Amino acid sequence: MSYPQQLTPEQQLGAAKKRLNIPHTVVICGSTRFMAEMAQADLRETVAGRIVLKPGFDMKSPHGLSIDPAVTEDEADAQARVQALKVRLGELHRAKIRLADEVLVVGDYIGDSTRAEIAYARSLGKPVRFTHPEVAPDA
Repeated sequence: MSYPQQLTPEQQLGAAKKRLNIPHTVVICGSTRFMAEMAQADLRETVAGRIVLKPGFDMKSPHGLSIDPAVTEDEADAQARVQALKVRLGELHRAKIRLADEVLVVGDYIGDSTRAEIAYARSLGKPVRFTHPEVAPDA
């Protein structure tokens, strides 16, 4: 007697999204030096009817979440908090990759972090598109 094969969590999510009629979801990846290009890609993908996920902010730009060691009493503590925030943001972005149907890599440069995101997405079977296909790492 054969038993029905159990669906993976990713397959269950995909099936639920279909049942709920959730539009195609794209996660934008790339170096944060391309935040303006990411905003443009967000606009194009949204107009095309897709849900867009992307990095929420750039750690290099000034904003309320930045931790400036110059204004803290303990620079080592500030650096530890910055590193912890980077780890949490990386985990959050990998969750966005798991949630998305595909990945769009923005920019004409791919650094180590983006390369790792591409490898992670491909390990999950996610299609990966590039705004600059000439910089795409080998599949």
